[in-house]
Amino acid sequence: MTARTMALCLALVIGALMPLTAQQAPAPLRSPDVIFVPTPQEVVDAMLKLAKVTKDDIVYDLGSGDGRIPITAAKVYGARGVGIDIDPVRIKEAGANLQQANVGGLVKFLNQDLFATDISEATVVTLYLLPSLNVKLIPKLNKELKPGTRIVSHAFDMSQDGVDRKPIETQNINGRTVYFWRTPIQ
Repeated sequence: MTARTMALCLALVIGALMPLTAQQAPAPLRSPDVIFVPTPQEVVDAMLKLAKVTKDDIVYDLGSGDGRIPITAAKVYGARGVGIDIDPVRIKEAGANLQQANVGGLVKFLNQDLFATDISEATVVTLYLLPSLNVKLIPKLNKELKPGTRIVSHAFDMSQDGVDRKPIETQNINGRTVYFWRTPIQ
């Protein structure tokens, strides 16, 4: 190979690699809005029962933490589940829990911002977020979800902004409140 051919090959390789090195890495996700506090299993069970989850459902857990809600939906009801969490540590933990649960074909976890993720395929949405975040989610829930989609929240309602959005049903599970609505949420 001549020096000219080698120089030409080197120039082509460098030219091909330049766009790759010039690309910016994706912006890191922002800090979580809440600290992770796991939903007790008895509350998970009550939430899924209240939503009347079946094998035909797709359960989205917004702020999924360790993944117990979508994993339980898959194990108990045969439903598909999607957990969304902004914290990569929680996603890693959820992935490990999913491996142990042996329902990997039914559940997936996304390390994404729940406010930016498309949730339109959900038939059930579960929440354990602060009241202000529940209220902030209302436009997204109403815009992206089909009418009649079931929403279940552990501990917090959707009235923090002063608008009384009465749930269809409320249950008390050993001192913990679970709220149930259907979209559209008024």
